[in-house]
Amino acid sequence: MTAGDIGLSIEKENNMQIPLQISFRNMDPSPAIEAVVREKAAKLDRFFVRIVSCDVTIEAPHRHHQKGKLYKVRIDIGMPGNDVHVNQEGPKNQAHEDVYVAIRDAFDAAVRQLEDHARKLRGDVKSRAS
Repeated sequence: MTAGDIGLSIEKENNMQIPLQISFRNMDPSPAIEAVVREKAAKLDRFFVRIVSCDVTIEAPHRHHQKGKLYKVRIDIGMPGNDVHVNQEGPKNQAHEDVYVAIRDAFDAAVRQLEDHARKLRGDVKSRAS
């Protein structure tokens, strides 16, 4: 075993697994959707390492809606101190008729909030000039 092998195994051991709960509402669970959510959730600890939980809810609209099916994605990220909550209701441009676009947008918003939270903790946030 070389020093490089040891470093790699240590790095893998330090890679945090975020406890993830995925829920589906008004739709059947999908292994493909779950795989995308798991992949995106696994990347969240790059932005804030002290994440203790991640709950993702994907909701299809009720079948009686007249307009296109706009998916809703809610992400609740548990952390010491403040939690992060993202509720993507879908834009007016109908992009969230695709569940994968709705998931992508929700996780993009979660990453922005995690980055903001990390900046605040580091003291990197600019104060307003009065």
